[in-house]
Amino acid sequence: MTILKKVLIAALFMVGWILPEANAQKVAVKSNLLYDATTTINLGVEVGLARKWTLDVPFNYNPWKPANGRRLAHFGVQPEVRYWFCERFTRMFVGVHAHYADFNVGGWPNWSFISKNMQNHRYQGELYGAGFSFGRSWILKKRWSIEATVGVGYAHIKYDKYPCADCGLKVKSGHKNYFGPTKVGISLVYLIK
Repeated sequence: MTILKKVLIAALFMVGWILPEANAQKVAVKSNLLYDATTTINLGVEVGLARKWTLDVPFNYNPWKPANGRRLAHFGVQPEVRYWFCERFTRMFVGVHAHYADFNVGGWPNWSFISKNMQNHRYQGELYGAGFSFGRSWILKKRWSIEATVGVGYAHIKYDKYPCADCGLKVKSGHKNYFGPTKVGISLVYLIK
């Protein structure tokens, strides 16, 4: 199944699940401005579950191939259950998240969690794992807010390694276990009423 099909199926599922529940301060849509800076298409939907609980489901997709031989293609989803200390969508929260991503990256400065030779190789594979996060939301206007979040956790990375960003036969297959930052975001949020 192609990445685009996965995105469309997941988006249709979320829309079908959320629309019957959409009412005052129960649903928010958001865009992570840090992902926007990397030209990654992203959309998050956060649904109120109870007075202090929400479910946040962000999707991100980057199909672009920069002209300089670099590659940062990926599709990812990172659902998170959040507990808000005040009330949902207001002030501080803690969360538990899971994550999954398909990736095809290469030609970048070294990323130690995958390889110390990222500039000369391309890595294609998937990762999955879980973690904990915390964050804060600041209300800007009646329906608009800014949210910051960071998280740490675990990811299991399975990959195939190729000799350069654009070409070559597979050099090897491998896997890594990663512990460290798993989530970062500064998001613009719009509450649907």
